[in-house]
Amino acid sequence: MMSAPDQAPASDTHRPLPTESRVLMHVVYGLHTLAWATMGTLALIALIINYIRRSDDPNPLHREHHRYMIGTFWWSLLWLLLVSPLFLLFLLPGFLAYAAVGIWYLYRSLKGWMRFADHRFPHTAVMPGADSTPSSDFSKTP
Repeated sequence: MMSAPDQAPASDTHRPLPTESRVLMHVVYGLHTLAWATMGTLALIALIINYIRRSDDPNPLHREHHRYMIGTFWWSLLWLLLVSPLFLLFLLPGFLAYAAVGIWYLYRSLKGWMRFADHRFPHTAVMPGADSTPSSDFSKTP
């Protein structure tokens, strides 16, 4: 029996198109990048999306970027908790520590976003299945 030409096979209906998945990644990076303006609310929304899509995305590049954003969120939260006692000393050390963590979070979000836009993994280490050619001449011996 033939199906209608405008209907996709049943096995493909649950998978997002590659362009949709790529757009979603840009949106999630945008949410992480703007999280500071909403006191972390956008980061929580982005984190939920990262957890939901991490295992569903068939693209290893996208999965790695989801993992990268999840790790950045949790490391930032840990550092915020660790530096919070500085507010007990004086306000200035606490604000400086929070600002440093916020700048680090923003840096990681922007770095990951730019690497994603270039179709690259978030880390500079060689990922499985990636080209293992070194990018510099430091590996050559004299």
